[in-house]
Amino acid sequence: MVFITAEIGVNWDGDFTLIEKMMKDAKNADCNAVKLQAFDEKIVSDHPEKNRLLKSSVSSDNIEQINSISKKVGIEWYCTPMYPGAIDFLDSFVKRYKIRYNDSLPLHENKITSLITKALETKKQIIVSTQKNPKQLELYNNDNVKWLYVVPKYPCQIDELDFSDLVDFDGFSNHCTHFLAPLSAAILGTKMIEIHVTSNKDKDFIDNPVSFDTNETRNLMALIRQAEKIQR
Repeated sequence: MVFITAEIGVNWDGDFTLIEKMMKDAKNADCNAVKLQAFDEKIVSDHPEKNRLLKSSVSSDNIEQINSISKKVGIEWYCTPMYPGAIDFLDSFVKRYKIRYNDSLPLHENKITSLITKALETKKQIIVSTQKNPKQLELYNNDNVKWLYVVPKYPCQIDELDFSDLVDFDGFSNHCTHFLAPLSAAILGTKMIEIHVTSNKDKDFIDNPVSFDTNETRNLMALIRQAEKIQR
């Protein structure tokens, strides 16, 4: 079965009623997990949406409430730590980490960042998204590291994708605005897919330009689960 992550990211604005609804929607659509992000003030200090990002960030103050909602809904959640210190409070709650393309950029030059190093020390699964073929990277043979192919544009156009090396990746992180890319990845046999989700496309959530709404997510998931049958 393809492991599907619904990336809630910063599309919840710190609203715990909303995040519970989004977790329920992801579970009802047959997603396997949801993902959030953890910032600190230093990282987003110059960002025009600084306050909204911090409101939507997992922190030591809200992590127990997030975890409680996840348990209530019955869906796994994990996180992208944007700084090494986030792993200190995340590690008791999550099974895996996702390292964003931008944060792992030095890794593409075969230099292991402090963030990667600290995540590796947990012995948990680390999902790294990159546009570069992971066979060229230092950690390719590390059993704890899974690789997602991504074109880091918001949004990404279909003609900017190149699935010719998809077999060298464990999965695909989608930034396209329609079903074709993630569905194609599923048909080609990828084992992990990450999609961005939103509760309402009419609102100005930061990641809305690359996000599927509830109905779109449900319809996409139905197609992916049907596509899996082709692999049998």
